Amino acid sequence: MTTRRHFISTALAGAASLSTGAMPAFAAAAPRKNKLCAFTKHLQGLSYDQIADIGAECGLDGLESPVRPGGHVEPMKIEEDLPKFMEALKKRNLELTIMTSGINQVSKEQNTEKVLRTAAALGVKRFRMWYFKYDLKKPILPQVEEWRVLIKDLVQLCTELGIQPLVQNHSGKDYFGAPVWDAFSIMKDYNPKQFGFALDSLHTTVEGGLSWPLEIALVQDYLGAVYFKDFKWEGQKDQTVPLGTGQVSREFANTILKLKFEGPISLHTEYMVDKANKKVPDADFVKRSTEAFKRDLGVLKEWMQWA
Repeated sequence: MTTRRHFISTALAGAASLSTGAMPAFAAAAPRKNKLCAFTKHLQGLSYDQIADIGAECGLDGLESPVRPGGHVEPMKIEEDLPKFMEALKKRNLELTIMTSGINQVSKEQNTEKVLRTAAALGVKRFRMWYFKYDLKKPILPQVEEWRVLIKDLVQLCTELGIQPLVQNHSGKDYFGAPVWDAFSIMKDYNPKQFGFALDSLHTTVEGGLSWPLEIALVQDYLGAVYFKDFKWEGQKDQTVPLGTGQVSREFANTILKLKFEGPISLHTEYMVDKANKKVPDADFVKRSTEAFKRDLGVLKEWMQWA
């Protein structure tokens, strides 16, 4: 019988074999201080209990889950459905570590107040914001100033509620936060507990190339969460792949370790795509998704030197 301990040990050994050349010496494994969660977008369609079961099986502290249009919880039904999701997590000693939202401003259309008040009342401490996207036919800086005003109102509301908004630095030609500097130019005006980054290893590497240490150095005091995922270039497109098999360097993890970051770390396995595009993932996809979580978790534990 394959035990969870045996599986993780095997995953770690396999991860080590992915590297080529001599590995530098690393410090001995230490107890993990970070809350560990995983993004569950690809599990859309499963019941709350099934999603929570997968999180518990993988040994997570919590989940990063979409509470947005088309997500596990629809904003219009948040008062009814989010407590059900939270209860399913609680039964397995899990939390909703990061709520992935459809919110980037205070507005009726986004149901901002209802969503955030409900989440905060249920103990959710942070949420990932929805994206702002540039209109490249217009001057850039005036658009940043428009978003500065919207973010000010949102941060004020969040501060009152005790929930932290996070900006994910998403790569792309028109994403606010892709170059990091633009988002930081607004973020620096706030206390890091009020507004922070969900710093993404994949997108930081895609956009930063060799300069990603500079981006981390810039925003290090504003890290609200760190996302780990990997990619390979296929022509001019980035394609997500299992952690440790692509362009994301182990040095990214070493840099986070040197910062002594103690916030949440989220594992993303977005290369898991149900190609059949079923409304409810079948048993085989669920099995492969769980194995992907466990396999990448083994690599992440090695990189982060967790006992």
